[in-house]
Amino acid sequence: QVQLVESGGGLVQAGGSLRLSCAASGRAFSSYAMGWFRQAPGKEREFVAAISWSGGSTYYAYYADSVKGRFTISRNDANNTMYLRMNSLKPADTAVYYCAGPYYGNYRLASNYRYWGQGTQVTVSS
Repeated sequence: QVQLVESGGGLVQAGGSLRLSCAASGRAFSSYAMGWFRQAPGKEREFVAAISWSGGSTYYAYYADSVKGRFTISRNDANNTMYLRMNSLKPADTAVYYCAGPYYGNYRLASNYRYWGQGTQVTVSS
């Protein structure tokens, strides 16, 4: 069993920045490929970003087109933590953000993720 706890959400003006954190329990975090999803009111949960496991070397990051160039996903395996740095935020980014993992297969599909956090609210005002 893996527990995932998000933090760092809040209210920010358009153009502002936030950094979300996802703290994971367990000793196998470094071997997990992880991701971020979001869900706005009345909409389906959508993929935001994913990060592979490092395997002792480099890792790979993947982004939804809507956030590419504005969001950065990263991880600190020593602290069992994953991050999502969000810059140039827009009102359309308003949603509950969830961290999830590990995933197996297509990182864009929520059904491929095994564990989920409880979510953290991000609200971007215009």
